[in-house]
Amino acid sequence: MKIKKITHKGEIRIAVEFPYNHEFVQKIKQIGGAKWSSTLKLWHIPYSKESYNQLLSFFPDISIEKEQSDMAPAESVKMQNPITEKFRVEFYSTRIYIYIPKNENDCRFLRTLKYSKWNSKGMRWEITNSQCNKREILNYFGNRIRIYNNETSTQNVSSCAPDYSDLKEEKPVQILNSKITPEIQMYLQEFKTWLEYKRYGESTIGTYVDCVKKFLIFCVPKPIAEIQADDMVRFVHEYIIPSKLSYSYQNQVVNGAKLFFREIVKSQLNVEAFARPRRQHLLPNVLSKEEVKSILQAPQNVKHRTMLSLIYACGLRRSELLGLKPADIQSKRGLLLIRESKGKKDRVISLSEKTIEMLREYYILYKPGVWLFEGSIKGEQYSEQSLQNVLKQAVSKANINKPVTLHWLRHSYATHLLENGTDLRYIQELLGHKSSKTTEIYTHVSNKSLQKIKSPFDDL
Repeated sequence: MKIKKITHKGEIRIAVEFPYNHEFVQKIKQIGGAKWSSTLKLWHIPYSKESYNQLLSFFPDISIEKEQSDMAPAESVKMQNPITEKFRVEFYSTRIYIYIPKNENDCRFLRTLKYSKWNSKGMRWEITNSQCNKREILNYFGNRIRIYNNETSTQNVSSCAPDYSDLKEEKPVQILNSKITPEIQMYLQEFKTWLEYKRYGESTIGTYVDCVKKFLIFCVPKPIAEIQADDMVRFVHEYIIPSKLSYSYQNQVVNGAKLFFREIVKSQLNVEAFARPRRQHLLPNVLSKEEVKSILQAPQNVKHRTMLSLIYACGLRRSELLGLKPADIQSKRGLLLIRESKGKKDRVISLSEKTIEMLREYYILYKPGVWLFEGSIKGEQYSEQSLQNVLKQAVSKANINKPVTLHWLRHSYATHLLENGTDLRYIQELLGHKSSKTTEIYTHVSNKSLQKIKSPFDDL
């Protein structure tokens, strides 16, 4: 048998060469991280002290054609106490590896730590690296263990004690652009090209690519093909939750990752193992008719008043309003045509005579060209930020102390329709909802039926 130090796919490894022997192969497979290279026609294992010692333990009678001092990963201090050979903890940026003899009490303790698992191939416990877990490990094991940081240096246990002052709140893992590897760049470009080919919306493409990029950077230096479902659990626990990111963001990460690994990487990973967060059941924010009226009457500018009024009058999304063109107003038929809305769907909304008169007044004053609502430059689409500012000023003038958004007007439109007796199926069509379950949420905020319920308190 012959071993040597090699660099394979940008990673330092220990190459193990020997004539084919089934028994040898089975032993090599037991070393954590052992892989067969079809190009080099040899087995290779991680370049670490632990892997090297495992190799020697499996083949004690084999002469290795390399000096041990050259092959063994360097250590700055030799371990003096023999007990530390068996009790060992390695700290990495996101994970903690614990090598200890099997002991029922120790195993029971390690199972109580957050996201801990036993790696049978690596013969070690793997645990999320957090200040809480550090403290528990050091308090439990005490002087029985020796701490290793960054694979190469050994320190006394006392010098590795965590700073208890920062245990109040765990800080999120910093994801830096400098960590983007050529492999990640190549895969992300391929992912973006595939999304464009499938005609996903521009906003969706940007969101999915950004989410997947952050996840892949978090997993560095692990190769993309070796990423597993538990890496997503770590990403949520160590980045999304500490960063206080929303449920919807977590769901977007999972959706993007599923597409990426299924369509681009085509790895053996079961993408269904990427579990989505539990659904939130939040009620839509609804304004009263009096509040809506005061907001719509607040702007003095005709364009501003028309934009806000049209969102409420037709239940439009922000992007739908800004994407309107003059030809989409079919005044003779009393219809408004919405083209390629969310989900690449077209739909038609009825326009009342009052709304048509408002649009005629606006058209005569501004004479829009390409877009129905244009910015300060002719032919340029009105910006989303400017529309947000229009609403903000209107809410302030109306003296409404609520964090009103443009989507509140859409929610209010649907709820007021329901309270007026409009059938839920028609409301679904008007809003452009794919599923009736999405529209049914407005039944929970409609006061039409709720006001008829009499509280038993009134009979006391």
